[in-house]
Amino acid sequence: QVQLVESGGGSVQAGGSLRLSCAGVGTTYRTYHIMAWFRQAPGKEREGVAAVNIRTGSTYYADAVKGRFTISHDSEKRTMHMQLNSLKPEDTSIYYCAARTLCDECDPWSSFGFWGQGTQVTVSS
Repeated sequence: QVQLVESGGGSVQAGGSLRLSCAGVGTTYRTYHIMAWFRQAPGKEREGVAAVNIRTGSTYYADAVKGRFTISHDSEKRTMHMQLNSLKPEDTSIYYCAARTLCDECDPWSSFGFWGQGTQVTVSS
């Protein structure tokens, strides 16, 4: 059963912007504490990009995107967004939405049990 649905990927030139969205459409949404974006480029490992605690609103960013990407969450619409500004060619990846339940001892990018299908972001120079 699909739980997370991403949208908003596309192709832009360097310096451009995109907005990604992730809707929580399944019955597990009520169990989520953290929602996050990960990305994976061809030949590279998946990496965490940004995360938001949907109960408190606190956010966390990877160093590579700090100051350029902004993550947010709309609880009424059960949707997470990420604004991507000042995009660089190295941001080109498939971006995945993910969610996890309460895990006080987990490091920021681990133990995500729910995943979307991914959306492609391509940045040309």
